[in-house]
Amino acid sequence: MDTTAIAQEEADAVRLSDSPGWQYLLHEFEALYRHGSAGGSKAIRSHRRKVRETLSSVVDGNPRVHLRDPAVKPVTAHLHRAFDLGARTPMFGLSRAMERIAPLLTWEYGYEKVPPHLARKYAYCEVMGPRGPVVSERLTLGFVLFAPRTTYPQHSHFEIEESYISIAGAWSENQLAVYAPGSLILNRPGEEHRITTGDDDPCLLAYAWVGPTDRLADPGMKFSKARKRAAQGI
Repeated sequence: MDTTAIAQEEADAVRLSDSPGWQYLLHEFEALYRHGSAGGSKAIRSHRRKVRETLSSVVDGNPRVHLRDPAVKPVTAHLHRAFDLGARTPMFGLSRAMERIAPLLTWEYGYEKVPPHLARKYAYCEVMGPRGPVVSERLTLGFVLFAPRTTYPQHSHFEIEESYISIAGAWSENQLAVYAPGSLILNRPGEEHRITTGDDDPCLLAYAWVGPTDRLADPGMKFSKARKRAAQGI
């Protein structure tokens, strides 16, 4: 494609300023990372600042909105229940903004191979990132949905710093604590983590990824391999 065609495509592109639903959703994300507590953690405070400052910079640039084909997965049958739960929590603003654009979301797995039982109980969707819908090479934002009684296997993210913020439902990471709506978990690059959800309701999490542009474009998601514990004879 020559430079004239590229310039014309750029001029014809739909922009964030033309898309109120996506604008309001990103406003809720920004408020979440601006006003939420860091709980005294310097690492979380730093991460919050990186997310909100990068998000503000991207929004100020009026990025392109490139809608992908909407897609659902089996777990999205639980999405309306998650919205009902989110409406009862301090996260109702983000939950409601997401509900407004739900028909436009592209739900996916992110892995080449997904165990059949997990394929029925998990999916994620991006709302900002290199692939869109709101195009950004510097920050990825999205949502993860889990069915009740789900174990999301051990995994990590190479060169990507990740945070989850609870929107609806109860869950634990590495089975060490129970997290309620409004809670934030920070996973440093390479840190392994596993998620489990409660018995009765789905769990909806917002997430943010910060990392190198090439890694955000191709995160190479993989589940961790089981490790042998020689000291225990396993």
